[in-house]
Amino acid sequence: MNFVSIRIITGDVARLVDFYERATSVPANWANEDFAELRTASATLAIGSTRTVPLFAPGSAHPVDNRSVIIEFLVDDVDSVHQNLTGFVEDFVNEPTTMPWGNRALLFRDPDGNLVNFFTPVTPAAIEKFAR
Repeated sequence: MNFVSIRIITGDVARLVDFYERATSVPANWANEDFAELRTASATLAIGSTRTVPLFAPGSAHPVDNRSVIIEFLVDDVDSVHQNLTGFVEDFVNEPTTMPWGNRALLFRDPDGNLVNFFTPVTPAAIEKFAR
């Protein structure tokens, strides 16, 4: 089994895609006005409209309702990314902070309120873990 993507359901696909394109510098691939993907080397962030939810199961997902998932991106230098995002990101949850597990992390919210973590491994063990 391979993990391939995470999907965010939103009421405004264009707004959320624009946010993630700007935050990650990854261009989106649009299937149609209701669905786009930002593909990285290791996984894909899919963004779907509320209009797609009934295709799976009516009422099974609600936009702007996530309070348990953090979308994470490995970046080369979290401090410089923070500088680049300042003035663009409206809701920083924390400034770059070195976590006990060895990553330097920047936590913020996207326009729908989803938590996003950009992180850089900084301890030898964390660097080794992500060198795969």
